[in-house]
Amino acid sequence: MNRVKKITCIGAGYVGGPTMSVIAQKNPHVEVTVVDMNQTRIAAWNNDDLSQLPIYEPGLDAVVQEARGRNLFFSTDVDKAIQEADMIFISVNTPTKTYGKGKGQAADLKFIELCARQIAAVASTDKIVVEKSTLPVRTAEALKSILDNTGNGVNFHILSNPEFLAEGTAVADLHNPDRVLIGGENAAAIEALVQVYEAWVPRERIITTNLWSSELSKLVANAFLAQRVSSINSISELCEVTGANVDDVSRAIGQDSRIGSKFLKASVGFGGSCFQKDILNLVYIARSYNLYEVANYWEQVILLNDHQKTRFAEKIIKTMYNTVNGKDIAFLGWAFKKDTNDTRESAAIHVADHLLDEEAHVIVYDPKVTAEQVYRDLDYLGTRSPEDNRRLVNVVNDPYEALDNAHAVAVLTEWDEFKTYDWAKVKAGMKRPSFVFDGRKLLDRQQLEALGFDYYAIGE
Repeated sequence: MNRVKKITCIGAGYVGGPTMSVIAQKNPHVEVTVVDMNQTRIAAWNNDDLSQLPIYEPGLDAVVQEARGRNLFFSTDVDKAIQEADMIFISVNTPTKTYGKGKGQAADLKFIELCARQIAAVASTDKIVVEKSTLPVRTAEALKSILDNTGNGVNFHILSNPEFLAEGTAVADLHNPDRVLIGGENAAAIEALVQVYEAWVPRERIITTNLWSSELSKLVANAFLAQRVSSINSISELCEVTGANVDDVSRAIGQDSRIGSKFLKASVGFGGSCFQKDILNLVYIARSYNLYEVANYWEQVILLNDHQKTRFAEKIIKTMYNTVNGKDIAFLGWAFKKDTNDTRESAAIHVADHLLDEEAHVIVYDPKVTAEQVYRDLDYLGTRSPEDNRRLVNVVNDPYEALDNAHAVAVLTEWDEFKTYDWAKVKAGMKRPSFVFDGRKLLDRQQLEALGFDYYAIGE
């Protein structure tokens, strides 16, 4: 198979946008077009003001600036991009199903299938089709079936190339990946994708497998990472009742080279688009093969994560004399982690929901998340009316405005800037007693207690 000259990516979201930008940056001889039906999103990717890109990732603006207009293009003309491409990446959303069989666990593959049908309808030359979205095992089989039954004589080769990006460090992860995983059945198609990555990734870091191993590896990688978070969070609760400190425990066990220190930071719980979705997928697949012990084992990771969020909200209520009705609680952070504007499955949403049930008044400040997004997240839960969400929640652009006159502060995202605030000034403007609930173990306990705050951190 000849070298790939034109790549199309369907989907301009958190995976497709940054991944294709780096592929274009590192392969100046390859024309890369990212297409999406969402005109607003494509307009944002084409915005001259690089601070207005639809996704915030450190370093992404510089990559886009280098490649855009040279060999990186963003468009809404999906059919044209499909027709011209040698290789097509599918990078569309695969949310957890909210209806029918597998509701709440199985991945909803309707967008993947729509992509396959559109490719099948438009393509008139042979294509390599690459699964980039996180998918349940054996999705490639369904893709191949749809593509091969179009009857127009075009050959399609399906590859699985899961992404292992961490939001907030996506550009660094793309520039220097631990590994690139490519699963497929056709050696020439695999080699064509290997050559794209070899432009900057050492060959020994490119792993090739069969399709099924590649698809499953992605789910398992996220499940193992999430499991570590839930494991240390389970210990944080034990620490609180025994007088141990979870940071000390983390440090002690993390020094063991067999365990390692990563993903052992106790917190209010993990969020993001992948961990929960991928584990639920794993649970659903295990159950569908009647592997109930396997399913129950992995489901417990999710149950403990939900428990941690609820426990944090209940700690706030209990500490504040068992009522937060009408009290102002300032939320520092809404994104699921620092250095991203992604709020999917963010702990803040679920903690807020719990407090709003008790008629608390929540004032939100996050350096990168818009008011529209905060309200959209709460409305999506369907717990209360949009009018009630807007009555009880206020989103502000200045942290000191959020903190002024508040009864309590809840730290829900580990943004570095929160550590730099003038906490003496904050204390002077807050109600007394002044409570701080640190869900990310970010702030300095000694400093805050010296200023007169009542400080509570997870696992202490």
